[in-house]
Amino acid sequence: MRLVTYRSSVTAAARLGALVNDLVVDLQALAAYYDLELPNDMLEFIDLGPAALDTARKIIEDSTDDWPVGTVFYAANVKLLAPIPRPRKNIFGIGLNYVEHIAESAHMLENAANLPNEPVIFSKPPTTVCGPGDAIEHNAKLTQQLDWEVELAVVIGQRAKRVSEEDALDHVFGYSVMIDVSARDCRRAGQWIVSKGQDTYAPFGPCIVTADEIADPHALDLWLTVNGVTKQKSNTHHMLFKVPYLISDISQGIALEPGDIIATGTPEGVGAGRTPKEWLWPGDVVEAGVDGIGRLRCPVVAV
Repeated sequence: MRLVTYRSSVTAAARLGALVNDLVVDLQALAAYYDLELPNDMLEFIDLGPAALDTARKIIEDSTDDWPVGTVFYAANVKLLAPIPRPRKNIFGIGLNYVEHIAESAHMLENAANLPNEPVIFSKPPTTVCGPGDAIEHNAKLTQQLDWEVELAVVIGQRAKRVSEEDALDHVFGYSVMIDVSARDCRRAGQWIVSKGQDTYAPFGPCIVTADEIADPHALDLWLTVNGVTKQKSNTHHMLFKVPYLISDISQGIALEPGDIIATGTPEGVGAGRTPKEWLWPGDVVEAGVDGIGRLRCPVVAV
């Protein structure tokens, strides 16, 4: 199932939907038609667990050939928001998780070229999140080195506390696309949160694809372009620490809860790793995608 948060001309409020071909199905409205209840909020839906997914799948299957009036919209006529517009907690970011990116990072940030022995973890506040088509803010007073990173995002579905690698994927709700925007000149004493945590620095979406539809999260092509020119192109197979390891590692000391997001790292091809270095500027358009999930397109604007 491909789940979205959307806004239509009918209502200004954000609502929960499912993408079915070229339609957005309003899950709460469709459930009500069958005298059932589903929430209109992604986090509340995730909280309900597998039962909510089962209900949503059943009512969509029963309605596909004859949608009740008022339950569907053409996707082209609605505004897709970030699937989780306001996460409850900071996003867990993973640094240096693709071998080739580690090599270019050693050059661009004067990091050690050795492979890390354990995941490098940072965080991005909830206010970093923006959705498809939303602007990435370029504040020239703060940065002259705005950079891009395409990443597979993992959304947690069930609480994970000290879970094993073997059981870790059972705690995944689904997967999405994230652009980890970074102001390279805003690191402070080696700390990354100001560099990666500014408003709009986590474009997210366009949907969450539920885990049952992604057979292997480590076999997905991912890519990023700037103004139509390919900058990153790789596959999640090249992750140094795979998704189960990341979930298990974080959960040993920090409980992962429904709706938590892990951005799993980026491959080579970032602007700071290029010769000469390349940065994002107002007027640029960044587009990123992950195979089987979708793509994000966001302009860069001056603020």
